[in-house]
Amino acid sequence: MGHNGPEPVPIFFTTFLSQQGKATILGRGKQSTSEVNTSRLLTVLAAQTRPVAFDPSATLTKFEDEVQIIASSFPKTDLIVFPELYLNAEDPFTPLEPPGYEREIAEAIPGPLTERVGKIAARSKRWIVAGSILERAGDEIFNTAIVFSPEGELVTRHRKLMPWAPFEKTTAGSETSVFDIPGIGRIGLMICYEGWFPEIARGLALKGAEVIVQPSLTTTPDRAEELVLARAHAIVNQCFVVNVNAVATLGGGRSIAVDPEGRVLFEAGQNEELIPEVMDLDRVATVREHGTRGLNRVWQHFLDAPSAVTEGYRTPPNV
Repeated sequence: MGHNGPEPVPIFFTTFLSQQGKATILGRGKQSTSEVNTSRLLTVLAAQTRPVAFDPSATLTKFEDEVQIIASSFPKTDLIVFPELYLNAEDPFTPLEPPGYEREIAEAIPGPLTERVGKIAARSKRWIVAGSILERAGDEIFNTAIVFSPEGELVTRHRKLMPWAPFEKTTAGSETSVFDIPGIGRIGLMICYEGWFPEIARGLALKGAEVIVQPSLTTTPDRAEELVLARAHAIVNQCFVVNVNAVATLGGGRSIAVDPEGRVLFEAGQNEELIPEVMDLDRVATVREHGTRGLNRVWQHFLDAPSAVTEGYRTPPNV
């Protein structure tokens, strides 16, 4: 039976030159070269976990077990994300917290805790955003996200810029933070309440973040608004957002991941869950080029916008 077009080329005649993003097809005495789409896939696993309340040692052991389970059960995972203050075993709005607990457990970075977490990351051979921990720096305490490479190196830290006043007594950080996963892409960091400020997500996108990772510890009813904000950050910056919330005695959970068009990739329940998601980071450029739903090129229009659009950030507020 006849057919249109060239005959299919047997797979054993095909050699992929992935370093050049091309495929050289050999066979039947002819050779041709054609472009191949080489997607940048990132498999993120959201670890919506519950600490052993106010027992950092037991929680660290639980964390190590969880990382080992993830590495063995989800072997394609590139990046594991844990909740805010998970390793400090925080359990908000319960009567269990010992007096002076936060100042007692805060420690320097690097320190014994980051050293232990680095070894766990190296054994798992995975990138890990180990939530955040309370960092002691002189007389100040910061709420600091920590990121480890598959070799166990502490590659970056992020001090929370917007502590949740008046409930959170930590000192505010002074800069936004991103890190690169070689060969895949750039990741930006936000911590919980920072997501209520669109300027932070926009700043991360301007630094090149294609995925914004946001460890959180929200046990209050405003989690509903945070789910809206996660989608909004993804839509207006046309990037991925992964917000991983803790499980607690009161409330918590409902972690969420959103794609660059604002579509929800997953929304968890309120129990402990391990949620993998495969993200094609090339989709960020595609959505920015072609527009959300093929319509709105929001990111490019922002970059091309007249200076009046951001004038309010350059002049003192009139309030």
